[in-house]
Parts: sequence; C-alpha cells; structure tokens
Amino acid sequence: METKQRGLRWRSATALAAGVLTALLGVSAPAHASPVVDATQQGSLTVHKFHKPDAATGLPNNGTAVTSGLDGLTPLAGVEFTVEQVNPVDLSTNAGWQAAEDISKVFDPANPAGSIPDASYALGTAKTAVTDSTGSALFDNLDLGLYLVTETSYPAGVTPAAPFLVTVPLTDPNPNQRDGWLYDVHVYPKNSVSTLSKTVTDNADAKVGDEIDFTITGDIPNETVIDGYKIVDALDKKLEYVRANVTLTNGTAITKGTHFTVVHDIPSNRVTVEFTAAGRQVLAANHTSEVQVSLTAKVTAAGEIDNQALLYPNAPSFNVTPGDPNGPTPSPTVSTKWGGLTVQKTNDTGAALAGAKFSVFTSRADAVAGANAVPLDGQTVFTTAADGTLTLSGLRYSDWADGKEITDTAAFQKYYLVEVQAPAGYELLAQPIEFTVTAATTAAGVDLQVKNVPSNGGFELPLTGGTGTALLYAAGALLVGGAVALFLSSRRRAKN
Repeated sequence: METKQRGLRWRSATALAAGVLTALLGVSAPAHASPVVDATQQGSLTVHKFHKPDAATGLPNNGTAVTSGLDGLTPLAGVEFTVEQVNPVDLSTNAGWQAAEDISKVFDPANPAGSIPDASYALGTAKTAVTDSTGSALFDNLDLGLYLVTETSYPAGVTPAAPFLVTVPLTDPNPNQRDGWLYDVHVYPKNSVSTLSKTVTDNADAKVGDEIDFTITGDIPNETVIDGYKIVDALDKKLEYVRANVTLTNGTAITKGTHFTVVHDIPSNRVTVEFTAAGRQVLAANHTSEVQVSLTAKVTAAGEIDNQALLYPNAPSFNVTPGDPNGPTPSPTVSTKWGGLTVQKTNDTGAALAGAKFSVFTSRADAVAGANAVPLDGQTVFTTAADGTLTLSGLRYSDWADGKEITDTAAFQKYYLVEVQAPAGYELLAQPIEFTVTAATTAAGVDLQVKNVPSNGGFELPLTGGTGTALLYAAGALLVGGAVALFLSSRRRAKN
C-alpha cells in the first residue's frame, strides 16, 4: 500500500511539473532524506530569469539548480514576480497532492485566478521579489504548498512568461535520492525580449521639401503564439507622411491588408503598423527574422526634428503608457536638422544695400553654371530687404546627415551663394561665396557680410556731351585742321 501511495505521489508531482511548471530546477535533498514530507519544514522558491534563446537549451527542468550550460544565456534583471499560495492544499498529505493535480488539470494561464475549481480554495497573501543582475529572485521561508507564480512587472519590450503553478516541495529527481524531497526549488521561466532600432536617411538635395526615409527594425517575440504586435511612429509636425513599406528581413512575403495594416492619423501625425491574426502567425513562424518598416516623410519646415518609434510586442503592452514597465519598447531617438543663414549686403562704407538678388546652389559647378538653384519656399531668387539682410531658411545642416554628426569638415555639405542681380550702381559678385549651415548660423544674427563694389570699381566713365568729351572733340578738330593746312601748303609748294 505504501509503495502504491508513493507512486501516486510521484505521478501527481511529475504530472503537475510537466503540465504547468515552466523549467523547474532545485537543490539537493537534506542530508537525512525521508520519503515522507516533513510538515515542519519551510521551503524556498528561486526564480531565474533569462532571455529566451532561439533554440531549446536541453538543460534539465526538474527542479534542481543548473550549475553549467548557462553561459550562452543572458540574465534579465528588473522582472518582478508575485507568488500566491493556493489554500488549502496540504502537501504533507496524499489528498493535498491529489488536489494539486486536480487544479493543474484545469489551470488556465490566461485566467489563473479563475482556474481555482472550487470556492473552498483561495489565494493567500501575495509576496513579490525582483530579479537582480544575475536574473534571480528568491522567495524564502515559504510554507509548504502549491503556489501561483505570476510576472507582475517587467521592462519595456519584454513578453512575459505565462503564469504557472509550482509545488514546494518536489520529489527529488536525483536517481540516487528519489526517496526524498526538494524543499528549495528553482524555476527557469524565460522571456522573449524585443528591441527596436531606427535610422534616418536625409542626405538628399539638402533642402526643406525633400523626402527623407526612416528605417524602423523590430525584433519578433520568440513565442509560439503572438497575441499582438504593432509599431507606432508619431511623426514630428515638421514632417508630412508620404508612405510606408513593411517587410520581413528574411524575405518571407507579407501583404498589406492580409497580414498587416498601415494607418496614418492626420491630427496626431501618428503612423501605426499593426499585424493581423494571420500576420502574427507568420511572425511566430519567423521569430528569428525582424519586421522592417521603411517610412518616407517630407520635411515641411526648418528645425531640429527628433523622432522615435515604439514597438508593442504583445497585447498587454498596448494599454501601457510608453516609458512605464510592461509597456512598449522605444527605439533610439534619431534627428534630422534643418536651418539657415542670414546674409547682409553692404557697400564699402557699411551702408545697407537693398534690392540685391541671390540664388543658392549645392555645388560649385552648379553655381558657376547657374544651374539647379535650390528652391526655398517655392522660389529660387531671394532679395535683400531695406536693411540689406536676407535669411535663407530650410537648408540641411552642413555638419549633420543621416542622423549623426559629421566631424570631418571636408565632408560638410557646402552651399554656394551667387549674386544674380546687383543693386543699381554696383557690380555683381565675380564668383560664388561658399558657406555652411549649422546650429550657430541658424541662431539669430547676421552670419555673412557681403560687400558690393561700385560700378567700374568706383572710377567714373566719361559722359557723352560732358567736358571731357568736348575737349576730345576740340583736340580732334585741331588735329584735322592742322592736317588739312599741311596738305594745302604741300600742294602749293609742289606747283611752284
């Protein structure tokens, strides 16, 4: 009879572990093992949290502590676990083990509290612990019993493991000690961790009105079932949404409308890519791939434009405020920077010159040829105001491109200022003026002083009908008259 009861206890414990326990491990039995549960003992539960690997580790999941084979796993700190004892389940009795098995058969991770099959069972006082830098959280001084373990808080981007049940103690799985119990139990539930990256490509014609491209790349949770997945990008008000293209990086085909939707909310300028149930099945089957969103937007105004995307890797994260635990994963913030330069036109005495007209070019060759002038605010010719100033706004920073600073001045985007019409009485500039746009030039104030030289370098040309011309005419007349007199005198001498 004792043998039969011992076998029943073992089958109950192993059925519970196999059905609802996630990767259970534990330490060796007391030195004086007993085949009978010691009701005076207290136990402990240590939860070890790691990033979920792409492939199964093959490590034991029987309640013992794993001491080797974890080198390739990444610990996950900051995960809060809550344990609640299911009362009354007395594991010092065979009836208690039978009750634990009955509960395990109807346990629903989606509704763990509702899985309690009888009103006579209730959850005890909750205890919480948070995983440390090694990914471990310890619950000690536990009464023996059946416990519900739930992840109640976790870092952004983490897909929590499902709630599970665990008994303290467990029958020792060591072949040489299976007549004893593990009172200190270790479990190893693993989490999918999803990250999000974002880059920007703005190195186009370097002016407001250009289209720029954001590339957003998100991990796919390593889960058999993905209950929700979306990427959201709230565009800056200086950007105008153009289009979005969604792909998987491994080339698996996905179709808009069938596998995902793209919605642009105009009032908020928010773009949402959300996967359908059919699409999430494709994601689960391709969890080693990534979702890539190529989002194109037009720059509509100058300024330093910061942009960040959010990845919601599971349904619970949809209702969490960004930045809070359990919420979405933020991408790095990427910036695209657009500004300008203020020119002041003066003469050699420093007096302001109004009415000078300029164009801007992005290469010296274009500036010399007068081709491909940069349009800003719909025009390519700009005129100095009464105070001689002209602000050219809407040019990409010379020292910032594709979301990063350019430190090599030789690689700066150069611009070229060409005077296409000088004020009356002044000469045009003979050659283009090279300039750059930075945060400093975008700030208030004059960045570039441009002087005009008076016509003919300041020298006056002779005027028709003026004194100088009359003198020339008189001198010419005298010369002609002298020549005629000399000619007539020569003829008279020749006749004589």
